Amino acid sequence: MRMELKLTVVAAITAAAGVALAQDMVVKIGHVAPTSGGQAHYGKDNENGVRMAIEELNAKKIKIGGKTIKFEISAEDDAADPKQGTAVAQKLCDAKVAGVVGHLNSGTTIPASKIYNDCGIPHITGAATNPNLTKPGYKTTYRIIANDNALGAGLAAYAADTMHLKRIAVIDDRTAYGQGVAEVFARIAKTKGIEIVDQQFTTDKAFDFMAILTSIKSKKPDGIFFGGMDAQAGAMLRQMDQLGLSNVKFFGGDGICTTELIKIAADAKSLAGVVCAEGGSSIAKMPGGTAWKAKYDAKYPGQFQIYSPYTYDATFVLVDAMKRADSVDPKVYTPKLIETSYKGVTATIAFEPNGEMKNPSMTLSTYKDGKKVSLN
Repeated sequence: MRMELKLTVVAAITAAAGVALAQDMVVKIGHVAPTSGGQAHYGKDNENGVRMAIEELNAKKIKIGGKTIKFEISAEDDAADPKQGTAVAQKLCDAKVAGVVGHLNSGTTIPASKIYNDCGIPHITGAATNPNLTKPGYKTTYRIIANDNALGAGLAAYAADTMHLKRIAVIDDRTAYGQGVAEVFARIAKTKGIEIVDQQFTTDKAFDFMAILTSIKSKKPDGIFFGGMDAQAGAMLRQMDQLGLSNVKFFGGDGICTTELIKIAADAKSLAGVVCAEGGSSIAKMPGGTAWKAKYDAKYPGQFQIYSPYTYDATFVLVDAMKRADSVDPKVYTPKLIETSYKGVTATIAFEPNGEMKNPSMTLSTYKDGKKVSLN
């Protein structure tokens, strides 16, 4: 009798455990950004935002479709390379992740967006800003940050209306992001009476800009706009000092608008002349920014760059749509994304019909006494 009783008890415990396990479901959320190479600091920051969100979501023991969901990150490195970006996008499709946060660069996000559309997986970027991303009208593509039309135009307006500059040279790194934001800036600057005295281009792998800057110096600009990332911008600022261009103002989009720029530029005097723009509000002006940043810094000290609050919010937006659909199946919950009204850390997030964020804000910043400070 005792043996039979033990067997009955064991069977009951096993059955109960089986029911508990049956009620749990692992749901994978993909994240893609460059976590190797010269842009790894951006990519790691983005990934940290997703990891923070997933940790907090799992603590909530969220139930969807009658099952407790355990979220896991499927993190991929695209090295800021379009070919690698499409390869990892296909990898995430094949792995049947429920959704993707990413990519970071426009040059990787745009080609990857077609992959995600074709396999029916939604993705939200909080970093890629080229307006062409949403032009195909994919129902799987979303952005929760201002695009380059806003950033380029905002910088051009500031250069003309606030700084009263007259002669600006433009450089871009030939990436989808860099070239796109530079073209917008140049176009709007011209409408505001600024003369574009020179237009040059480089690559996102270059670090020697002496020939380009020497050519620009001969045109006597009072400003230089650079469409590219902080690794190149920092080197450019140091070389501007060497050429006696320290008093020339230096403009750029969110790609240069990092705390890392301070380290890369070293002690360049030109850093004080930087004006950069990023989509969204400054941390201090975000609805939940200050408290969120304190949590982030405690967990990932010294790693904050720009986009992690947006990748954090993007993760919650995906899960919010799943909850409203009561399903983690992309076919079922993707239509709910367009109906989003989510109060995030960065803003209240809602979408236009093409997947762009409604009423995105923009922040202009400069650098003073070795610190990045907001101008608005």
